[in-house]
Amino acid sequence: MRAMETVHEAVAAAIADQRGPVFGLIGDANMRIIDRYVNEHGGRFLGAVHEAGAVGMADGWSRISGRVGFASLTHGPGLTNALTALTEAVRARSSLVLLTGSTPSDEEHFQRFDIEGLADLAGAGFLRLDARRSARYLIAEAAALTHRSRRPVVVDIPVDLLDQSSTDEDPADPILLAESPTVDADQLDRVLGILATARRPVILAGRGAVLSGAGPAIARLADLISAPLATTLLAKGLFAGHPAELGVMGTLGSDIATEVISRADCIIAFGAGLNRFTTAGGGLLDGATVIRCDDDPERITGSGDVPILADAAQAAHLLHDTLAANEIEFSGYRDERMLARIAEYDPRAALIDRSGDGRIDLRLAMLQLDDLLPADRLVVSDTGRFIYPTWKYLGVGRPGHFVHTLNFASIGLGLATAIGAAVAEPDRLAVAVVGDGGGLMSIHELVTAVRHRVPLVVLVCNDGAYGMEYRYLDDAGLDPSLSLLPGADFTRIAEAMGCRAVRITSLDELGAIPDLVADRGRRPLVVELVTDPRHDPGR
Repeated sequence: MRAMETVHEAVAAAIADQRGPVFGLIGDANMRIIDRYVNEHGGRFLGAVHEAGAVGMADGWSRISGRVGFASLTHGPGLTNALTALTEAVRARSSLVLLTGSTPSDEEHFQRFDIEGLADLAGAGFLRLDARRSARYLIAEAAALTHRSRRPVVVDIPVDLLDQSSTDEDPADPILLAESPTVDADQLDRVLGILATARRPVILAGRGAVLSGAGPAIARLADLISAPLATTLLAKGLFAGHPAELGVMGTLGSDIATEVISRADCIIAFGAGLNRFTTAGGGLLDGATVIRCDDDPERITGSGDVPILADAAQAAHLLHDTLAANEIEFSGYRDERMLARIAEYDPRAALIDRSGDGRIDLRLAMLQLDDLLPADRLVVSDTGRFIYPTWKYLGVGRPGHFVHTLNFASIGLGLATAIGAAVAEPDRLAVAVVGDGGGLMSIHELVTAVRHRVPLVVLVCNDGAYGMEYRYLDDAGLDPSLSLLPGADFTRIAEAMGCRAVRITSLDELGAIPDLVADRGRRPLVVELVTDPRHDPGR
C-alpha cells in the first residue's frame, strides 16, 4: 500500500504520471499542486501571462502531440478568463484536462464561482473531487475520459481538500476504454455496390483519417478505384506527393479541385466533417452519393448519407480488400488528362501582384514563404481575413501539423496555441500566423515564449485594421475606416519583449527569411508583413 499522502500530493503525482508539461498560472487553488509537481516530481510547468493563453497552449500541445494536454488555473477570474479558449478547445475536439478548484466553503470568498456551470456553458465535461474519492484515480479518469471522448474535461479540486489525506481506493466505476465498432454487413454490402458502379468517385480524408494513420490505406483504395484524392483543411498534406492529390476540398480549393469534385457521382469521406466550408455550402455534394466512414456514430447518424461505422484505417483496408477480391473493373475517372492538369497547376498563374507603396500582396507573400520556410514545419493560424491565402498556400511538413483556432471564431487565440504546439515538437519549426488585431490581443504571450525559450516564428499580417470588419463595413456601404487599427509597430514591441524581429514591406525583402529562421536560436522570431487593408486577400 502507498504511504498516506495529501490530496495536493496525490494530484501532483497523478499529473506527473501523464509525462507531459502543465501550462498555467499560479494561485491559491493550485500553488501547492504545482510546487509539488515541479519540485518533487521534476515536472515541467510553463507559466503563461494570461489564463486564456495557458489553456490555448495546452490545447495546441494536445493537438500536435496527440496526447492529453494539462492546464492548471486558480478559481474565480482565473477560470473565467479562460472561457473563450476552453470553448475553442471544446469545439476543436481537443483532449485537454483543465484543473481548477472551488473556493473555501467556510467564508464568503470574492472569487466564488459556479465551476460546473462554466464547464457546461463551454460544452466541456466536468469532474469534482470529494473526500470519498481517490485524487490519483480522478486525474486518471479525467485523462482517459477526454482522450476517449475528444472533449475537454474541467476538474474541480476544492481548496478545502488540498491538505486532507487522499484515499487509495475509489468507489467510482472502473475506467472503460471505448471498443472499436464492428462494421455492419448490410452497410458494407450497400457501400460496395455503390463503389462498384460509380463512374466518377472522389475520396476525401479528414482529421479522423490522420489520427488513425489511414493515409496509405486510403491512397491504396484510391489507386484501385481510380479516384482522385482530396483532404479537409485539418488533413492537409496527407497525400502530399501523390499524383492524384487535389489538395484541400471546398472554399480553399484550387480551380481544378473544385471542377473535379463537383463532377463526382460518389464521394467517400474518411474521418471528415462535411461542414459548409469543405462542401462549399453543399454545392460540391450536389448529384453525388456520399459515403461516410467514421468511428463516431454521432457524426454520421441521421446525416442522410450512406454510413460505415468504423475507424478510417479499418474501413479503407476492408473496402480495398473486398473490392480487389471481386476483381471489379473500375471506370478510370482518374485519367492521364486529369493527372497532367494536377501536375501542371500553378496558383501563381491567376494572381496579379498588388504590392506597392511599402505594402505587400499577402497572397504572393504566402506562396513565397511556402518555398522559403523549412519544409518540415507545423503551422498554427489565428483567425481573420488573412486566413484565406495562409490556409490556401502555406503548407505543412506532415499531416496533422496544421492547426487553426477558428472553431469559436474568436481572434487572439492563435499565438498561445502555437506556443503549446512548439513545445510538443521542439525539433520542428513552429509557425504562428496572426493578424494585427488578434496579435495585439495576445502579444503578451511572446513573453512566455521568451521566458521558456520556445523556438517559434510568428508571422504578423498587419493591414492596420480588423480585416473582416473592414470587409463587412465596406460591403454594407458603411464607413470601413471604423475598423482601422493604425500605429502598431510589432517589430519594436517584439524586440522589447526579447524576440528577434523584422518588418517586411516588399516581396524582395522576404529573401532574408531563411537566414533569419536559421539563426533564430531559442528565441522567437517575429516577421511583420505589412499589407493594405483595401486589398482583400480573400478576393
